[in-house]
Amino acid sequence: MNNPQQNIPIGTVGLGLMGSSIATCLLAAGHSVTSLVKDIQQADEARTRILGYLQQLQAEGLLRAAPETLIQRIGITDDVADLRGHEVIIESITESVAEKKEVYRRLETVLSPTAIIGSNTSAIPVSVLQSGLAHPERVLGLHWAEPAHITRFMEVICGDATDPAYAHRLVALAESWGKEPSLLRKDIRGFITNRIMYAMLREAFHLVENGYATVEDVDRSLRNDLGYWITFAGPFRFMDLTGIPAYLTVMKDLFPDLSNTPETPRMMEDLVAAGAKGVQNAHGFYPYTPETAHAWEENFIAFSYDIRKLAQKYSLPPTDPAP
Repeated sequence: MNNPQQNIPIGTVGLGLMGSSIATCLLAAGHSVTSLVKDIQQADEARTRILGYLQQLQAEGLLRAAPETLIQRIGITDDVADLRGHEVIIESITESVAEKKEVYRRLETVLSPTAIIGSNTSAIPVSVLQSGLAHPERVLGLHWAEPAHITRFMEVICGDATDPAYAHRLVALAESWGKEPSLLRKDIRGFITNRIMYAMLREAFHLVENGYATVEDVDRSLRNDLGYWITFAGPFRFMDLTGIPAYLTVMKDLFPDLSNTPETPRMMEDLVAAGAKGVQNAHGFYPYTPETAHAWEENFIAFSYDIRKLAQKYSLPPTDPAP
């Protein structure tokens, strides 16, 4: 999509793994990027990581420009004043309300009142982040998926004080980045995908902890059923494709039987207490060696590229004309 804002400079805050992936996406889309970091000593490491992501995109045929040229378009700084004049800022730091709001307080000392601040948060209500700011109307949630430079997912979230004009501008920008953004017109904790995913996770733990199935059984069933169709169609489209009335019949019997416990799963509490972090430290729901953990990480990245190419091959209009 051609967008008159596509080549504007964009500021980012944070260059961890997700922040670096976001910066890569923006560079690949044609923007120059100024990234604010807490520790300037990490700049070389972040720059190397971003260059590697750009080289991966090129190797997969998803990038035409030379990575070595694009990497010259990012500036890394620890001085918030270097973000002065930027009209779009994307913050991607730790999921802490206090730390995010401190960043916004500093940004408001240098940004124009109309500059957009987008927070890469996965669960914090945007209205909470807006409270107490001088210009809360320009703050939105901008929820990316990992890896941000590959996936087409994005959610743009309005808080209670958000001016919808800023939301629509971010949606247009996201489309120019190769995303298929969803707009949440009202603020709600967890947004779309996390609310649905955690409802699924609650039921998955319920089945395992009550002896109905093993972890492996649950993964296998979801991978070969849900995983079969969900990259092509969301739940509502899938019901259209497979016949709506039968779903109502099942809902009437099944909904009352689904888990609705507000408690976190004991199995999860025990794993975290034991230090499990998944493939990050080769300790999770499955047994790993350092080698198999690394292999799963590599396969996840490769699969992400394959899914993106598959989505492009079967690209369909995101919405149908109104009747």
